[in-house]
Amino acid sequence: MFSYFCVVIYPSLKITFLGTGTSSGVPMIACDCEVCSSTDKKNKRLRSSVLIESATTSLTIDSTPDFRYQMLRAKVKHLDAVIFTHPHKDHVAGLDDVRAFNFFSGKPMQVFANEMTQEVIIREFPYAFADTRYPGTPEIKLNTITNEPFLLGDIPIVPILVWHLKMPVLGFRFGSFTYITDANRIEEAEREKIKGSEILVVNALRKEKHISHFNLEEAIQLVNELQIPQAYFTHISHQLGLHAVINDQLPSGMQLAFDGLQLSI
Repeated sequence: MFSYFCVVIYPSLKITFLGTGTSSGVPMIACDCEVCSSTDKKNKRLRSSVLIESATTSLTIDSTPDFRYQMLRAKVKHLDAVIFTHPHKDHVAGLDDVRAFNFFSGKPMQVFANEMTQEVIIREFPYAFADTRYPGTPEIKLNTITNEPFLLGDIPIVPILVWHLKMPVLGFRFGSFTYITDANRIEEAEREKIKGSEILVVNALRKEKHISHFNLEEAIQLVNELQIPQAYFTHISHQLGLHAVINDQLPSGMQLAFDGLQLSI
């Protein structure tokens, strides 16, 4: 552990967007709208997740239902940990596939989550925590986190408590980079943790207001209020519109994220 107010040296990081879509993904099953029918690869969105890599440590935020394909597509050969934002199915469902990393590393996967999320993980994957485990089941080591800073390998991480309607969700700050998904409210004390970020990734589900997600207007407003110079919007639904069209309408310094986008900080 370390104090948020301590002087912390952050390593150089590579950020890869493994998925930028909402819970149904884009295209959505059985939908023939112009977004779901688009041939533009930036309109093809797996469920939201990012890969964070330093010179010595690699982790993902969440393990979506698309986790296996995301790892293959990004050619991930080594993964030290999975950090969870919250226990909704579109963020935890792919955890079983960490067993491939177990096989090649010979180590359990380090999983960092709050107690609420751990309860769901144990319920969804009971065979991974049984006293007598069947050969080949995933090996998982649960680590409890709160909204206090912690260190994973050489990467200092500052959790940020946000609200997904009434559900507490964790965003995460890595030096100058902050990642927040599944939120529609952030209290002032937690906003202070975001201020000073050079890059903010935040959910922007659609143009219409939503009960538990920021819409595009609200996401833009948040970026402006926090005075973040560069922002990327994620957890996008087909209802938001075509990537190229919406991206051209955004204010300076703001863009839609897309699957495969890479950033270096």
